[in-house]
Amino acid sequence: MEQRLSLVTLGVADLARSRAFYEGGLGWSGESPDNEVVFYQLPGMVLALWSRAELAQDANVTDTGATFSGVTLAHNARVKDDVDMLLAQAVDAGGTLLKIAYETSWGGYSGYFADPDGHTWEVAFNPFWDVSNEGYTTVGSP
Repeated sequence: MEQRLSLVTLGVADLARSRAFYEGGLGWSGESPDNEVVFYQLPGMVLALWSRAELAQDANVTDTGATFSGVTLAHNARVKDDVDMLLAQAVDAGGTLLKIAYETSWGGYSGYFADPDGHTWEVAFNPFWDVSNEGYTTVGSP
């Protein structure tokens, strides 16, 4: 298998509410070919929002309603000052601040928020990684 991640699907309780958060609140633009799933084109991959119940059924798993799945999503900022601004934007859009931004032990700056369905997002500045103008993140110093 090639080393690649093509699509991340988040199971959501209310597609309209989640779409309003990502589009109206965070300023993303997506497309919904059937009004049952929303796709957001990201640099090099796609993020999808779909009914949590339908996603569990499709994957043939039982949804236990766990509040933390052991997975976080991350947005790497180009500059440190953007971290606090992006966390505030998420909270203003209806997200929940989970951890205020702080100076990390590895030399970066990071904080966490949850979207309206509780999906955990990290917003981080890593001085050892490069984020291109197109939004591609590269591991290691530029």
